Amino acid sequence: MNGRLRVSVLAVASLFSVPPALAGPAEAQRWVDKEFQPSTLSKQQQLDEMKWFIDAAAKLKAKGVNEISVVSETITTHEYESKVLAKAFTEITGIKVSHDIIQEGDVVEKLQTSMQSGKSIYDGWISDSDLIGTHYRYGQIIPLSDYMAGAGKQWTNPGLDVKDFIGTKFTTAPDGKLYQLPDQQFANLYWFRADWFARKDLQQKFKAKYGYDLGVPVNWTAYEDIANFFTNDVKDLDGKKVYGHMDYGKKDPSLGWRFTDAWLSMAGTADKGLPNGLPVDEWGIRVAADKCTPVGASVSRGGATNSPAAVYALTKYIDWMKKYAPPQAMGMTFSESGPVPAQGQIAQQIFWYTAFTADMTKKGLPVVNDDGTPKWRMAPGPHGPYWKDGMQNGYQDVGSWTFFKSTDPNRMAAAWLYAQFVTSKTVSLKKSITGLTFIRDSDIRSDYFTRNANRYGGLIEFYRSPARVAWTPTGTNVPDYPKLAQLWWKNVATAVTGERTPQAAMDNLAEEMDQVMGRLQRAGMKVCTPKLNPKSDPNKWLSDKEAPWKKLPNERPKGETVGYDQLLDAWKAGRVK
Repeated sequence: MNGRLRVSVLAVASLFSVPPALAGPAEAQRWVDKEFQPSTLSKQQQLDEMKWFIDAAAKLKAKGVNEISVVSETITTHEYESKVLAKAFTEITGIKVSHDIIQEGDVVEKLQTSMQSGKSIYDGWISDSDLIGTHYRYGQIIPLSDYMAGAGKQWTNPGLDVKDFIGTKFTTAPDGKLYQLPDQQFANLYWFRADWFARKDLQQKFKAKYGYDLGVPVNWTAYEDIANFFTNDVKDLDGKKVYGHMDYGKKDPSLGWRFTDAWLSMAGTADKGLPNGLPVDEWGIRVAADKCTPVGASVSRGGATNSPAAVYALTKYIDWMKKYAPPQAMGMTFSESGPVPAQGQIAQQIFWYTAFTADMTKKGLPVVNDDGTPKWRMAPGPHGPYWKDGMQNGYQDVGSWTFFKSTDPNRMAAAWLYAQFVTSKTVSLKKSITGLTFIRDSDIRSDYFTRNANRYGGLIEFYRSPARVAWTPTGTNVPDYPKLAQLWWKNVATAVTGERTPQAAMDNLAEEMDQVMGRLQRAGMKVCTPKLNPKSDPNKWLSDKEAPWKKLPNERPKGETVGYDQLLDAWKAGRVK
């Protein structure tokens, strides 16, 4: 619709005093013009898609649905949805959306409450795909593939294009059904100050001391060497004290995410295979030959949560934070530590979420050039000595739309409309630009990101490469995410404070995980109920062929790095590395 026709539509609406509920096309035109640009669709295609939403909403309003409530965690992408897209949906369709944004731990807690009560607090949830194993086993979540083919067919956007979503393999359960629709997606990658790494004087000093080039670390030995180099040899740059590492260690639920988000698999705890390794996954939980029944987390039951690789991972986390990170890191949470690298004193971070990209590209920051390009880059995270080719490389968060069977069908349909609206091709490119948490392949490969790739420090190249598939969320081995996840931070904290050794902390964690799975076994689940292996001598399970891996005689192989340009060339050529 051209500008002249748009004026005509507005004039006619004004002339005949069309009620707001019937003024959808005019509102759609206004939002498409002022907010939903750029898009991978033409403006006419966007308006056609909006017309479908207007017509579908009209049917639900006729059924008495005028308002819905949804919830998500607090990140830039969801703030944009809550403040902008919810308003747009309300004005275009006439159905009011209350989109709450709360802390991730609160989302999980409220979701768990809804599961226990059998009544959903919200009409729709953006919940991490980490709960896919939970949703599958309890049977309280609507399988969206069934819904779209059945009761929800009339409420499903013909232009949804599920195949365009890059994260659906992570929201699909062992039964082959799609349970959640991805809304935002981000990975934990390695972050470093490319401008400092490029300095000839620092390159020469590093090579003289360690015997290899200063570059992107391939293994944990190189990461540790670089952390030591910047903290204790370089010490000061640009008039500021510098540190070779950044992390957080406060006893807080977010401490658990630091580990359940694939930290153990980066060290090499799990079995080979994607997305999460079978039979042992990145949490150290083993499943039976059916690839579905959890049988234990402790090494004595065939699991790997307290295996040598897991203990090594926890030990390095503590050592690096104490030796190479700013002193205040020990008392920080996830959200408090996130902005620190942007302050200009951190040389590298092994475990950095790309969700922070938007906030790290603002002009005026010490880590951004005058032309708006970043002084930093991102790359695949280095791996520990137990890691082997074919294993998961790291974690990828996939916040996804999730709906309870207990939700009123008409309110569920309206919430499903909103979910499709905020993930539609009409708005998804603009949302991707705002939050940089991609969900659609068409957005990643859009002309906009081709032209502006140099502004995002390697993010576009990463998501266009085959490397992205090796970063995966929590898998289906985890039978009850809310119950098991809360065990991690409490046990890890005892090792951080020195109350327990890393081995004792992981032993206790593994035992508590087995106890929870034992209770789930007695209670029973809809499918894939845990059935614990009997305890036996751990040496029966430790192996150099599969997880749990036996202790290596040398956990510190020679450091290895790769040039960043070489890495980018591999990605552009379609190789992982």
